[in-house]
Amino acid sequence: MSPLRAESLYTGTMSAGYQALREGAAWLDLASRGRILARGRDRARLLHNISTNDVKRLTPGSGCYAFLLNPQGRIQSDLEIFCFAEHFLLATEPEMRERAVAHIRRYIIADQVELEDVTAATSALAVEGPRAAAVLEALGAPVPAADYGHLPWGEITVAAASVTGQPGFRFFLPTADFAALASRLEAAGAVPATPEDARLVRIENGKPRYGEDIRDTSLPQETQQMHGVSFTKGCYLGQEIVERIRARSHVNRKLERLELDAAELPAPGTKLAVEGGEAEVTSAVYSPNLGKVVALAYVRAGVAHP
Repeated sequence: MSPLRAESLYTGTMSAGYQALREGAAWLDLASRGRILARGRDRARLLHNISTNDVKRLTPGSGCYAFLLNPQGRIQSDLEIFCFAEHFLLATEPEMRERAVAHIRRYIIADQVELEDVTAATSALAVEGPRAAAVLEALGAPVPAADYGHLPWGEITVAAASVTGQPGFRFFLPTADFAALASRLEAAGAVPATPEDARLVRIENGKPRYGEDIRDTSLPQETQQMHGVSFTKGCYLGQEIVERIRARSHVNRKLERLELDAAELPAPGTKLAVEGGEAEVTSAVYSPNLGKVVALAYVRAGVAHP
């Protein structure tokens, strides 16, 4: 692809939220993300049987990332799963919460499992960036070490999870406490960041989002998010397809992060020529940090790079 001018895409200054996410710490309003409680004695068995990760191995205070697949191995939703003593907390993209609940309920047959959507009754915010842990320490909050690990902080749960791909932590809390916690985070040095700031940094980091980069036609191996898949857990819905792909060691396309010299942002669905092959763009931004366009795209496997 011939190089084009990228400078014309960006003439302003970097926002304070963007700079904080890249270099310091920023807080993000995640109240709109779905939060679903799964209770009942069969909750672990059911979620283990219909998701791609090893839910049965989770203990209170731990968690994981996972996909929900259909029988053809296509991703119907992704989930962050947090294990508590008496329930699981399932976190989803805002537009996926009803779909995820409907998918799980479809497979509750003789299981003792209850699902409760607590999105409206609770809230969530995040602090992300290289200084995120320092902000937590300044507040006297616990700092979970393991990915998706979580610890109690009074009425608040602090989890190690990130929406941007930067070092980050999630707070799950009563809605009434949201404003007070946001003020405390700002007093400790966290700068408010917008959804646009978060999306820009996420794509810069090559972190895909379900509904934008991961689709209901995507296969797990195509996304390259294999931390969401266990190959030792045994049978689960869609496993046959996932195992068949692993046995062949091949998918036709893979989701990749691309840096482009482009005069304008390619729209989703745009086809690009990349090293003799074809790539289909899912999302793209102009990166002030790099001075060029960064995109996520499905690249034909023959030209995909790790």
